[in-house]
Amino acid sequence: MSRETLFDAYAFLFSRKVFYRLNRILFHASIRGLGILNYKNDAVSGEHHFLKEYLSSCQKPTVVDVGANEGNYIADVLATNANAQGFAFEPHPATYARLLARASGIKNLTAVNAACGSASGQLILYDYAGSAGTEHASLHPGVIEGIHEGQSEQHLVDVIDLDTFASDHGISLIHLLKIDAEGHELEVLKGAVNLLREKRIRAIQFEFNEMNLVSRVFFKDFLDLLPNYRFYRMLRDGLVPLDPYWPPFCELFAFQNIVAFPRS
Repeated sequence: MSRETLFDAYAFLFSRKVFYRLNRILFHASIRGLGILNYKNDAVSGEHHFLKEYLSSCQKPTVVDVGANEGNYIADVLATNANAQGFAFEPHPATYARLLARASGIKNLTAVNAACGSASGQLILYDYAGSAGTEHASLHPGVIEGIHEGQSEQHLVDVIDLDTFASDHGISLIHLLKIDAEGHELEVLKGAVNLLREKRIRAIQFEFNEMNLVSRVFFKDFLDLLPNYRFYRMLRDGLVPLDPYWPPFCELFAFQNIVAFPRS
């Protein structure tokens, strides 16, 4: 029996109202099996496994963490490869203070009080009113006010494009670029267009989730921006390719870690 015949038979038998709740349960279970909504911890998401597998073979890798928050990711990087050189970007002033305190005394970690974007300048960062800095802080107000249904307050923050930052700091190769920018990931990559064109970024890890509904960014937009990269979805024990592109499989706006490598 072919796969299409099997699907047709399933639809004939189970696309009925009496099975709707069952199908919803199966849907919730299956997307977790596909690496979606596994955000409970780094083991379940596969992030820890990925860092161990990828960084263990790198000699003195340069890792750039955009949206570092208090530094948990970059700390895992340095624990995985003590020879790594880390650059951690965090725009929120209060959160950056905690990141900086954590980074003090770590000679191979540089904390940067800025966001990353398509061009250098300044933008408004939104976070919950009265908070001391949270992981939901975003350059898109709809993340706080819409998705999380909170009241927001504004912070004027510096923005740096990665092409300029790499040039100013003599960075010739980024072994791993991690982006968790609450819907601003595509703009971060647009600011690294020269690095990407010259294939000076060996691996890119970014979140694709409901924040992209606010920024109006589709998964297809990442594919169009990075035609020379191949995309994978992260599972707890490895990566699975996301080609060929199929909207029902790729345009799922829920937490997932995506990894991209140059095709060559």
